[in-house]
Amino acid sequence: GKYMVVYPQRLATMFHNSIIFQSLLIWGTSLLMGGRPGLVSFGISCLSIILTLIFSIFLPVVVAFALPHICPFPVPFVGNPWLVIGLFGSPALLGAFIGQHFGFILLKRHIQEVHSRTKPGLTGNTMDYIVGLEAERWIFKSGFVQWLIVLILGTYLKVGASYIALIWLVSPAFAYGLMEATLTPVRSPKQLKVFTLVLALAVPVMSSAGLFIRLVDVMVGSIVRADRNPGGLPDWLGNVVVAVAIAIVVSFTFVYLLSYVHISGAKKTLLSVLCAFFGLALVLVSSGIVTAFTEDIARSVNVVHVVDTTRMNDGNTEPLSYVSLFSNMPGKLTQELMDLRGEEFSCGRNMTTDFVTFTVKYGCRSYKGSNAGWSKSEVPVLHVESDSAADDARKTVVSVDTKSSTRWSLAINMQEIDDFTIQGELQSNRSTNLA
Repeated sequence: GKYMVVYPQRLATMFHNSIIFQSLLIWGTSLLMGGRPGLVSFGISCLSIILTLIFSIFLPVVVAFALPHICPFPVPFVGNPWLVIGLFGSPALLGAFIGQHFGFILLKRHIQEVHSRTKPGLTGNTMDYIVGLEAERWIFKSGFVQWLIVLILGTYLKVGASYIALIWLVSPAFAYGLMEATLTPVRSPKQLKVFTLVLALAVPVMSSAGLFIRLVDVMVGSIVRADRNPGGLPDWLGNVVVAVAIAIVVSFTFVYLLSYVHISGAKKTLLSVLCAFFGLALVLVSSGIVTAFTEDIARSVNVVHVVDTTRMNDGNTEPLSYVSLFSNMPGKLTQELMDLRGEEFSCGRNMTTDFVTFTVKYGCRSYKGSNAGWSKSEVPVLHVESDSAADDARKTVVSVDTKSSTRWSLAINMQEIDDFTIQGELQSNRSTNLA
C-alpha cells in the first residue's frame, strides 16, 4: 500500500520559509565568526558542489554517446532497466567523487595555509591529519548548501516535490549538529562518525529512494515513444536524457557519503568496484548477452501498405505503391530485416514518408508485390470544386471521395496559410465537402 500526507500549499510555504530563514541565519552567523578564512572555505566548498555536478554529468554523457556505436541497439537497457546502474550510475558516482576530490584538495591547501599562520605549532603528520579532518567537514556541510539552494528554488517556484529537498537538508543537518558540531573554534576537529552518516541518511533514503527509482524507470519507458516522427531524433538522445537524470540524482544524494571517502582507505576499493560494475554492464550489452528486448518487452514495428497518389499530380497516371516499415523506437531495423531478406526491403533516411499526422524520417521500403491487394477504385480522391477570393478572403471548396477508407486526416500548412476556418458538409455516404 501507499500512503500520502496532504497539507495546504500555504502551510508548506510557511514551513519551508521558516527552515530557509533558520538555515541562512545559522550559515550567516557561522561565516561571520569564521571571518575571511571561513568565507573562503565556504566558497571552495560551493565550488566542490559545481565540480561534483559537472564531472558526474560528463562521464555518463560520454557513455551515452558511445552506446549506439558499440551496442546492437542504441538503447540497450530498455528491456532491463537495472542495467542503467552499471552503465550510467557507476560513471556518475565515479565522476562525482573525482569532482568532489578536486574541491577537497583545494580546501586542504587553503586550510593548510591558514593553519600555518594561526597554528604554527602544528607540523608534519599532525598538521596534515587535522587539515584533512576539517576539509572533510566542509565537504560534508557543502551538502547543506546544495539542498538549501534546491529548497529555495522549489519554494519560490511552488514545486510540489520541494519536501524532498527539505528532508535531505533537515535530517543531515540535525544529525551533524547533534553528533559533530564543535561549539568553539579552539577545539580540534574529529573524524566524522559513521553513526552520523546513518542517522543523516536514514529518513531521506527511506522517503525518496523509491521516487528516484520510479523516476528513472518512467524515463526509460518513455524513450521508446518519445520520437513522434520515426528517425527524427538522434539515437543517442534518449541515452543522454537518462544519463543526465541519473547523474543529477547521484551527485545530489551521494554528497554526504562521498565526504567520508577522501581521507579513508576506501578510495581504491570504491574506484575498483565502480569500474568493475561499469565494465560488466558494458560487456553484457555490447556482446548481446543481455538483449535490449525480452519476451515481455518487444520492439514495436509498424508495417503500412502505402498508396501514394501525389505523383499523379506530376502527369503520372498510376499511383505509387509500396510497403513501409518503421518504428518509433530509436535505432535501425537491421535485426528485424534479417527475417525479411526475401522481401527486398531497402532502408535509409532518404525513405521519407509523410503520413500527414507524422513523418517517417527513417524507415524501410519494399516494392515487391505492392501492386497486389488493392485497386485504384478504392483509393480516396481529393478534388478542388472551386477556388475564389473576395473581401480579402479566399474560399476553397474541396470534395473528398473517401471510397472504402474509414479514417483520414487533414493537415494545414501554416507557413502558407496564416488564418483559416473549416466548414464540413456530408453529401453522401462516401463524399464530404470541405470549405
